[in-house]
Amino acid sequence: MTVPDQSIKILVTGAKGQLGNEIRVLAAKYYDFNFTFIDVDELDLTDRDSVSAYFKKNSFNYVINCAAYTAVDKAESDKETAFKVNAGVPELLGELTAKSGARVIHISTDYVFDGSANTPYDESRKVNPVSVYGASKLEGEQRLLSKNPESVIIRTAWLYSAFGNNFVKTMIKLGSERNLLKVVYDQVGTPTYAVDLASVILQIIEKVEKKHVKFIPGIYHYSNEGVTSWYDFAFHILKLQGIDCKIIPVTSDEFPAPAHRPSYSVLSKQKIRETFDVEVPYWYDGLVRMLSVFNS
Repeated sequence: MTVPDQSIKILVTGAKGQLGNEIRVLAAKYYDFNFTFIDVDELDLTDRDSVSAYFKKNSFNYVINCAAYTAVDKAESDKETAFKVNAGVPELLGELTAKSGARVIHISTDYVFDGSANTPYDESRKVNPVSVYGASKLEGEQRLLSKNPESVIIRTAWLYSAFGNNFVKTMIKLGSERNLLKVVYDQVGTPTYAVDLASVILQIIEKVEKKHVKFIPGIYHYSNEGVTSWYDFAFHILKLQGIDCKIIPVTSDEFPAPAHRPSYSVLSKQKIRETFDVEVPYWYDGLVRMLSVFNS
C-alpha cells in the first residue's frame, strides 16, 4: 500500500462557511494534500499580530481564502467592518504569503460589476461596484494582487450549498410555511453549487502539482453554466422538492433593500475552462445534486 506523502500543505480560511465546508468534504479524496481548516474561532484574520505569528509557526504551499464579510445589506451601514474583512484580510494574506512563497486562491464576487451588461462578463470587463460589499471585495482583489501577484482570484455568483444559509434553503423553508411567495424576476445570473466551485479549486491545485499544468495567476470567473432569474430558480427549487406554493414574479422595486443588486450577473467561464481544463456543470444539474444531499 502506497502511503501518501501529504507534502502539499493547504490552508483553508473561512472553513465553516458554505465553500469552506464543501472543500472539507472533498478534501478526503485528496490523499496527497495536507489540509488545515480555520475559521474565526481558531484565528481572527483581522488581527495582524495573530495572523503574522500563525504564519511564522506554520508553512503552507497554498492558501484558499474563503473568509469574507457577506452580509450585503448590513455592509451598507457597517462599511468599516466590510472593508476590514473583505479588503484588509486579502491584503494581509498577500503580504504574508509573498514572504513565505505560498500561492493564494482567493474567492471574489460578481458584485464587482454594476450589472448593466447584457452579455456574460469576462475578466477584461470594466468593474463598477454599486454596493459597499462589491466595493470592499474589489478592493480586496486589488490589495491582494499588489502584495502577492502569484495569486488566483476566482469571482463567483449566487453561491448555495447544503451547508449554511442561502437562497435554496430559504425558499424551501418559506415555501413550506406559506401558500404564496413573491420572487424577483428582473435579476438574472447563474446559481453556483458550492461543491462545483470547491472541486474546481482543488482540481487546479492537483493539476499544477501532479500534472504539470502551469499556475497562471490573475483573475478568473467561475459559476455554473446557463442563465436564470431568481424567480425561475425559486420555481425549480419548489418543484423539485414537491412543495405546493404559488410563486409570483415581481420587480426588484417591490423589494427595496439597503444594497443595490446587479440586475445581470452572468459570468463567462471561458478563461478558467481553457487555462485549467475544468468542466463547468449546468446550474440545474447542480441544484438536483444539492437537493439530493439536502434531503438525504
